[in-house]
Amino acid sequence: MDKKKTLVIGASEKTNRYANKAVRMLQEHQVPVVAFGNRKGNINGTEITTTFPHESDIHTVTLYLSAKNQNDFYDKILSLEPKRVIFNPGTENPSFEHQLEENGIQAEIACTLVLLSTNTY
Repeated sequence: MDKKKTLVIGASEKTNRYANKAVRMLQEHQVPVVAFGNRKGNINGTEITTTFPHESDIHTVTLYLSAKNQNDFYDKILSLEPKRVIFNPGTENPSFEHQLEENGIQAEIACTLVLLSTNTY
């Protein structure tokens, strides 16, 4: 599996949250991960930052925010120029998906956990 550095937006220390599970599963698959959330914290050694990262080597952004909570991040995500953005269940956002595709970024409606567990990430 290609090691696609991934930004998890909506990360939380709460272990029952899917974003937390995604960070842990990315770690298990040795995928470099950056975690961004509302509160600082730590998931198995990965710091949760509250300052939006501006790294130039983010391949994938995986969203765990509802469509209405994504608005403030459109420009920030576009500025990262990722190869793809994964809209996990409950995060679907047709207008942002269209904007991403217009900018040459793949918008994928999928589940990060399923993609990782089936080796199709």
